[in-house]
Amino acid sequence: MVVLAEMGDKTQLLAMAFATRFPAKSVLIGVFLATILNHALAVTVGAYLGTNFDLQLVQSIAAASFILFGLWTIRGDTLDGEDKKPSKFGPITTVAIAFFIAEMGDKTQLATIALAAKYPSPLATLLGTTTGMMIADGLGIYVGVLAGKKISERLVKGISAMIFIMFGYIGLATSLPKEYITLPNAAILTLIVAGVIYFLTRPKGGHAIKRK
Repeated sequence: MVVLAEMGDKTQLLAMAFATRFPAKSVLIGVFLATILNHALAVTVGAYLGTNFDLQLVQSIAAASFILFGLWTIRGDTLDGEDKKPSKFGPITTVAIAFFIAEMGDKTQLATIALAAKYPSPLATLLGTTTGMMIADGLGIYVGVLAGKKISERLVKGISAMIFIMFGYIGLATSLPKEYITLPNAAILTLIVAGVIYFLTRPKGGHAIKRK
């Protein structure tokens, strides 16, 4: 789930941008340190929610959040100059600090909270989400820097988003009370999701200005 969430995410873009300034090994170490600390915090919050609130309600919210994460993936993220800010620290520390801050409140951190609330295995969740981040960011650095970005970013985002939304539907079907799982409710949810996808992917009006 975290590999999917990280595809095209701001933190993946940040890792790719840092790889143009620092050695890939230093970037990956910085990403790992930031991720393990950030996701440990997220898992703690998620585990608390999972043990102190109605489990069925938490799982339903987590499932619904997967659909939102899928739509977020379609929308995409942009960098706001995080990779250009000067730093007096070395490459690893610079990447770790910037990545930790960028990950706060980000899609992958929220997904980690949702997963920790859903599954009563904090350590396994932390290991899984951290591994997912390293796979996605390692792939992003390779594709973006070494492979010349030959893979379509739009295609990757689209596939990731659809898988996220599918898991959201499955989660809702298994966690919601049976009286809420009706054909009209499913149709309404599908229409809303389809409408949001259309809004996010529709061509923008006006003529685009080409930049050299």
